[in-house]
Formats: sequence, C-alpha cells, structure tokens
Amino acid sequence: MFARLLFESFRRQLLRKALALLAFALGMSICTAMISVATDIGDKLDRELRSSSGANLLITSLEEGLDVNIGGVSLKGADQRAFIQESDLPGMKGIFFGHNILSFAPFLSEVRSFTVNGRIIDAPLTGTYFSQRVRYGQESFDSGVRRMNKFWQVNGEWPSDEGRNVLAGGDLARTANLHVGDSIQFASGKQPVDLIISGIVNSGGPEDKAIVAPLHLVQRVMGYPGAVQKVTVSVLTKPEDAFARQDPRTMSAAELERWSCSPYANSIARQIAEALPGVRVEQIRQVEQNQGKVLSRISGLMMLLTVASLLASTLAISAIMAAAMIQRRHAVGLLKSLGAGNGAVASLFLTEAGLLAIPGGCAGFGIGAFFAHRMGQTIFGSDVAVNPVVLIIVIAVSLLVAFVGSIGAIRKAMKIQPAIVLRGGV
Repeated sequence: MFARLLFESFRRQLLRKALALLAFALGMSICTAMISVATDIGDKLDRELRSSSGANLLITSLEEGLDVNIGGVSLKGADQRAFIQESDLPGMKGIFFGHNILSFAPFLSEVRSFTVNGRIIDAPLTGTYFSQRVRYGQESFDSGVRRMNKFWQVNGEWPSDEGRNVLAGGDLARTANLHVGDSIQFASGKQPVDLIISGIVNSGGPEDKAIVAPLHLVQRVMGYPGAVQKVTVSVLTKPEDAFARQDPRTMSAAELERWSCSPYANSIARQIAEALPGVRVEQIRQVEQNQGKVLSRISGLMMLLTVASLLASTLAISAIMAAAMIQRRHAVGLLKSLGAGNGAVASLFLTEAGLLAIPGGCAGFGIGAFFAHRMGQTIFGSDVAVNPVVLIIVIAVSLLVAFVGSIGAIRKAMKIQPAIVLRGGV
C-alpha cells in the first residue's frame, strides 16, 4: 500500500516532481561548486595574491642593527656594513616548508655618481636578480624580481642577469631626463663602467629612485663579491589567526609542534632563520594582513552564496510540497480514515522528499563539479579537484533541505480531519 501511494504520487505529479528535482539540482550545484572551490582553490588563490603583492618576508643580517656602545659612545663606524652570503640563500629551500618558498630576490645597494650626456647625477645603484635560475641539491627553481614582483611595470625591456643593461627608476628618469637606450657611466676604480638603460621601472618602492642592475655586476664594481644586504622572499602561507600570533617561547611542546607544522609566515620565518647563519627574518606585516583579509572576505562570500542557495532550495521545496499536500488532502483524509496515524502520513511525505533529494543531489554534484572546473580554468588557469567525499556531503545536505522543506506540508497534513475533508471541506 505504501509503495503504491508513492508510485501514484510520482505518476500523477510529474511536473511538480520535476520542479523539485530542478530545485535540488540547482541548489546542490552551487553548494558543490563553492565547497570544491573553498577546499581546493586556497593555495591557488594564495599564489595569485603572492604574485601580485610580491614579498612577504624580509631577510637581513643580524649585525645590521647591532650597535656596540661603551660609555654611551657608539663604536659602529658610519660606513660599517653587514652582509649575507649569496651562496647561503638556496639553503632556505631545505626547510620543512621549502616548497612554500615561491621565489626570492637579493639586493645590494650603494649611492654612486653617474655621468649621463655630460651631466653628473647621484643615485643608488641597486643590484638584484632579474630572472635567475638557482639550484639546491637536485632541484632548480626561478628567482628574481621579474618572477616575484609582477606588479613592477617596465617600459622597455627587462635586462638579463649577465649583461650590462639596467633599469632606471621612474622617478629618477623624470627628474634626470633619462630615456630607454641612454648610456650612463660611473667610475669603478680606474676603469669607467658603461651601462645601457633598457627599461624604465615603476615599482612603487625605493627602486623608483635608483638604477637597478644585475647583482653580480654590482657586487664586482663595489668590491663585495658574493655579498647581499637584504633578501625579499615570497612565501605561500596560511592566513594568520590568534594561534599564529602567540609567542612560541610560551607554548607547550605540543603547541610548538603544531605551530611549527603550520605554514604561518612567522613559523616559516623562524625556520629560515635557523637554516641561514647570522640572519634575521621578519614579516612584511602589511602584505600578510591584506592577504588574510582578502582570503577571509572571499571565503565569507562563498559561504554567503552557499547559504543563500540552500535557503532558496529549501523555500522552493517547501512551496512544492505544500502545493502537493493541498492537492492530495482528500487522499490523506482517506488514509487517516482507514487507520493511518500521523507517523505514517509524515513518513509518506518524507520518503517522497528523500527520493527526490538523492537524485537531485547527485545531479547537482555533477553540475557543480563542472562549474568548479570552469571557475578554476577561467580564474586560475588550472583545474579544481573535486573530492569524492563532497558527493556524500552534498547528498546529506540535500536530504536535510528536503526534510526541512517538507516540515510545513507535514504539519498541515497532520492537522487534516478525515471527516471534514471527505465531506468536501478544507
């Protein structure tokens, strides 16, 4: 009898059942897409933010800020410098989170006098990697400002790391009337060094007032072979939370292990400081905070879309089930007059809803997986992996939506009085 009632319900109300299936499929498709994107796109989004915002860690020498005072007199010379060995830098890839290090760029800078078209100008000469291939063990990877600071705007051509072409900062080019193709000279010992401006760079930083040249050239002319003053590092990190900001010195052994095994910027900074001798590693706080805000807001938007889609599906199912109950009130009244209780009536409606929720959830999962794939390809140029466990989650959510949406219809069905309904009343 129960199976017969279910069969007749689906046979006589094909349009309503099709609309219910559509409501389930649309709601679950958005749910699937948002869950898949939220679980898989985090690293991809982080990489995009890293490439657009540049470095989030700064490495300097421990001796850089060290002053020796005796009797209130500083013994640090005005021209005293502290350097980091360039050869040590690839060693940062050997830390636990070595694969989270996307790129780095060392810098060496000194103010020099340049001769341009018979004029003398004073400006910083800054050496760095433009696009340098670095090896660590059997692994090789790209480093340099061209890869890390994609927000740098270069009018002209990027120099190579082996030649004598340089970039002129945008502010310096405007004040000193420098152009692409100009030749500039500066003295290095007894031999003048000729450089060619291949591009004008606008970085929004101190490079806008400098001549940016290949690092090895600057090391050679300054007489500091293999030395750098600072290193900026772009690291793939997890946004900071309250636990990340705790002082590791106050943590228990279990908390310290958990903190060290989480890709927070400060935990990675500590590992780099332990791997490289005599360095200090600090966060570029503004970058990390802005990144965390962007990720949090995008996650919040995804959650809002998911909740809105589930709410819309629930309302749609509620309306469809209420209409079905009104149409079938005489059948419900007859069922009750034959001895069926409220539990049997409720189970009939819940079973119908469940039989619609499962195929609707499966269809929504397939559509949502397609949407997630297209979002990944369109926004990040890579696929979004849809975990099979999402199917179980989606079916469970679909059943929950079905049951919640059926509550109104079930309550009305329970209030039906057989005698009144069978006499033609409502």
